[in-house]
Amino acid sequence: MEKKNRVALIVVVLTALMIAAAPARAQDKPEDDMQIVLEKIRADKKLLVAENMQLTEAEAKAFWPVYERYQNELFLLRVRTATLIKNYADSYEKMTNGSAKKLLDEYMTIETLGLKLRQTYLSKFRKVLPQVKTARYYQIENKIQAALTYELARNIPLMKAAK
Repeated sequence: MEKKNRVALIVVVLTALMIAAAPARAQDKPEDDMQIVLEKIRADKKLLVAENMQLTEAEAKAFWPVYERYQNELFLLRVRTATLIKNYADSYEKMTNGSAKKLLDEYMTIETLGLKLRQTYLSKFRKVLPQVKTARYYQIENKIQAALTYELARNIPLMKAAK
């Protein structure tokens, strides 16, 4: 991706990260303000995808409705991930084997659901796009996910070693 697109990607990911990692701050703001922020993030991501997909008019007409449904389902996984991070933060100082197991089990469930979601939508994207553009879209989503995963990993401390 071009430098401009990388910067846009980082902005989208970091903004999403701030929202996901700070649910308490979201409660301080009116619901309307939060909705505006979420819509801005989605619009920025959509713009990033649009700039990199190079869709024809016919492809775009078929692609965007599938994209929107996929993003809505992906958002539910992001919310679940944010809840997992909050639960980890709440348990961090007093981590037990039981809470560690619950956290790891939830992480594995989220990862499994993410893979199932990508697999489910693969056939839907293949119906509306040529194979090369379907693969390109999955690359774009993978890069966004990799950037988000990196930021989360960089900012979430390792669990304390058992004594």
